[in-house]
Amino acid sequence: MRYFLDVAYDGTRFHGWQTQPNALTVQEVLDDAISKVFRVPQVESIGSGRTDTGVHAGQQWVHVDLPLVLTPEEIVYKLNRLLPPDIAVRQAKQVGPEAHTRFDAISRTYEYHITLEKNPFLVRHAYFLSRKPDVELMNLAAQALLELEDFTAFSKVKGDTKHYRCTITRAFWQEQENKLVFTIQANRFLRGMVRLIVGTLLDVGKGKLSVNRFREIIEKQDRSLSSGAAPSEGLFLHRVDYPEGYFDQQQALFDQEAERLQALEALPNQEE
Repeated sequence: MRYFLDVAYDGTRFHGWQTQPNALTVQEVLDDAISKVFRVPQVESIGSGRTDTGVHAGQQWVHVDLPLVLTPEEIVYKLNRLLPPDIAVRQAKQVGPEAHTRFDAISRTYEYHITLEKNPFLVRHAYFLSRKPDVELMNLAAQALLELEDFTAFSKVKGDTKHYRCTITRAFWQEQENKLVFTIQANRFLRGMVRLIVGTLLDVGKGKLSVNRFREIIEKQDRSLSSGAAPSEGLFLHRVDYPEGYFDQQQALFDQEAERLQALEALPNQEE
């Protein structure tokens, strides 16, 4: 049976989401907990996206297959008892056997947090700037993100990316007391894309780049023209969205699959 898990984590001590040799990752810790709690020898969860070293997640949907019919409540309770304090399962969903957290998602939203005052309680969760950048200019520049679709300039060279086109539907800065928060939503993101966008927008806000120059950087599709990436501690995978009514449909498919398996298990008894 397949389940979706809504996972949140503080990425500070992890080398990103995806399991890799000789490095502690969120996926590795989560899979180990699932294996131990539900006594499954080999678990391979699939995330809705990848986060890099030090990046956090308020919502990372993960799907996993288990040879059991479980209620969402018992999944959440049992996993949270074993998981470390910096990883939490917020909710679980019963879904059909073909449901996929990554391929079925229609959009992802990231937030980047900046603190304008030195705050020891935000040191792991926001990038500290001693001088406030020009938010109005950064918002003007961000409009180009909604109008263009090839973001080669804001991508890392590594990886197996086949194309660099993304549809960005929201991109804006907001002021919140002594903080700045950048929100960006798109159907997909390239590796390192959000931090490179934020780093380049901050150069606009600091007066190092003009609004027009920001647009030109995107249009020229040249990675060498973008600014350096903003630090990882300010970045959060904020939410992942699925089509309207998606989870209701998946619940019905889960119920059908559970009934089918129950009927199969009953066949030997009927034959006897």
